[in-house]
Amino acid sequence: MTKTTTAIITAVIIGAALASIGIFLRSGINNLAFRDRAVTVRGLATREVQADKVTWPIAFTTLGNDLPSLYDRVTETNKTITEFLTSNGIDPSEISVGQTTVFDRDAERYGSNSTPYRFNLTSVIVVSSNKVSTVNNLIKQQGELIKKGISIDTGYQYQTIYEFTGLNDIKPEMVAEATNAARESAVKFAEDSGSKLGKIKTASQGQFSIEDRDTYTPYIKTVRVVNSITYYLEH
Repeated sequence: MTKTTTAIITAVIIGAALASIGIFLRSGINNLAFRDRAVTVRGLATREVQADKVTWPIAFTTLGNDLPSLYDRVTETNKTITEFLTSNGIDPSEISVGQTTVFDRDAERYGSNSTPYRFNLTSVIVVSSNKVSTVNNLIKQQGELIKKGISIDTGYQYQTIYEFTGLNDIKPEMVAEATNAARESAVKFAEDSGSKLGKIKTASQGQFSIEDRDTYTPYIKTVRVVNSITYYLEH
């Protein structure tokens, strides 16, 4: 065999080897690149629930110039409101009477007293109950108290508060629902991209939020959670 023939054979062998290595490397790189392909999706779960706890502050004001007689009137009004509540389904243990606050207009250093009354007494009776429907009905009937001469204060600081305390009971189902919603989105993406959905790479659960459904029905709450999941994409 001549030196020229040997050189040619060696060159062919080396070329074939390099080609094989190139194919192998290219395949490995492609597989590595594909293995790193992933898609991040979010799954939303929402649920409407009824509030199961209500806090209803009933504030009233009493005006006058004789402080001892005003306190007597406050005591009588507290009794009237309490009787109104207990006679309509509220248990005495669900009622608390707050401390009466006194505002003395003559004690004000600045400003003038433009009213004929020196003292303004404010008292608050708080109803804290799980009987949301019962309390809602009583709120609609509080005009009966006004008819008896009780001045109900409806200021912002005395707004009724509705709560939903059963979140732990519905958490597992909502998490599963959000996870399934995320997976459905990931499967659709994989199909559209000509891939197959692989294993979960990372997953995180968002915070649960509980909000009023709207401003008119604060006793109906919307519970919401969003899960974020990253899946690998495969050939």
